[in-house]
Amino acid sequence: MPAPERIPSRSLTGTDPVALLAEGELTVLGQIRGASNAVLYCTVARDGEEATCVYKPVAGEQPLWDFPDGTLAGREVAAYEISEATGWGLVPPTVLRDGPYGEGMCQLWIDAAPEDGEAGEAVEPPLLALVEDEEPGEGWKAVARAEVGEGRTALLVHADDARLRRLAVLDAVINNGDRKGGHLLPAPGGRLYGIDHGVTFNADDKLRTLLWGWAGEPLTAEAVEVVERLGAELAPGTPLVTRLGELITEVEIEALRGRVAGLRETGRHPEPSGEWPSIPWPPV
Repeated sequence: MPAPERIPSRSLTGTDPVALLAEGELTVLGQIRGASNAVLYCTVARDGEEATCVYKPVAGEQPLWDFPDGTLAGREVAAYEISEATGWGLVPPTVLRDGPYGEGMCQLWIDAAPEDGEAGEAVEPPLLALVEDEEPGEGWKAVARAEVGEGRTALLVHADDARLRRLAVLDAVINNGDRKGGHLLPAPGGRLYGIDHGVTFNADDKLRTLLWGWAGEPLTAEAVEVVERLGAELAPGTPLVTRLGELITEVEIEALRGRVAGLRETGRHPEPSGEWPSIPWPPV
């Protein structure tokens, strides 16, 4: 099958992306290579509207010993539900639906903004970097020292960016076990999306991320307001909890409530627990 980078994406205009993803006709164009699970690049069309999307069928998922319940697809959609509940819109529109290879996750394709381009073309500044200094420069937050070969190390840093900070809060809420650099998608117009949320919502602490730069720091006033609102929306019997109940287990929902309550109580970004590797591997 052809690689998706060779296929032009279709821009979505004038329709509800969730309805299009849920009800449109899926056509598989190719398979995204290098993924550990089946990831298919598709078009979805309905009533003259068409967009490109990613379809991950449950049948193509590899079992994970530490995620014995539920599906990667269900957790991906649950991450979208929580992202929408925050009001930040950090996860592309995502639904659970039937497709050519059975039930799976379907997510709107996001064309990332370029980090380099022709003269005069708008580009996205880098969000991650390796620097030789002992401390991060202005506008950067330190993550950890990393080996770069030949016995040398460099400081891994991420941008001190409000969008990344929101994503760090979302990851703490959903207990993201795999926030890699390649899962950050800056989009044209200044939007930032996070993708690949299959290993989330575990009842045990699994937070692994490259966004530790704010660890231990107070949450922003905006984030405090968001987690307060999430606490109310996660009360038993709410519409959000009803939707989550179709995607993740009751144990996972209760652990989700506990993480939100913990953030409300401390008012701070979490720190690595020391009981689990804090940075995903590979980190990109």
